[in-house]
Amino acid sequence: MTRPAEVQVLRVADAAGLQRVHALRFEVFVAEQDVPLAEELDERDHLPGAVHLLAVADGQDLGTARLLVEEPGTVHVTRVAVRASSRGQGIGRALMVEAERIALAEHATSGQVQVELSAQESALGFYTALGYQIGTERYLDAGIWHRDAGKTLTG
Repeated sequence: MTRPAEVQVLRVADAAGLQRVHALRFEVFVAEQDVPLAEELDERDHLPGAVHLLAVADGQDLGTARLLVEEPGTVHVTRVAVRASSRGQGIGRALMVEAERIALAEHATSGQVQVELSAQESALGFYTALGYQIGTERYLDAGIWHRDAGKTLTG
């Protein structure tokens, strides 16, 4: 696939949008990475304040991410997924930039917000390039090695 002309990151606001998000997550996590469906779906999709993002270009859904509020001043970015044919084209970066923008604009306390995530080890370089500090402890989540990562944003 050639690089999309223009990527838009949309904030999902309805059930139809959430279905599109789920379709992408199923494609990446369940079909590609063999994450059990029961582990992919969780009640956190419907928590108050949960934000679902959808990266779209040329009429195609290319990636998604979810932002959850942990406590005042702390958010957790989860379920970052980019369609295999669209990786390496800036889709993940666009999703993270928008997630960070929302985190800072809507969840900062005293002008800052801590963004935390659980990164698959295969994506550590991606998160490091975005300025995340990667933890040293590794753990299995859904059969995939992960490490915690975090970044403090100031406004």
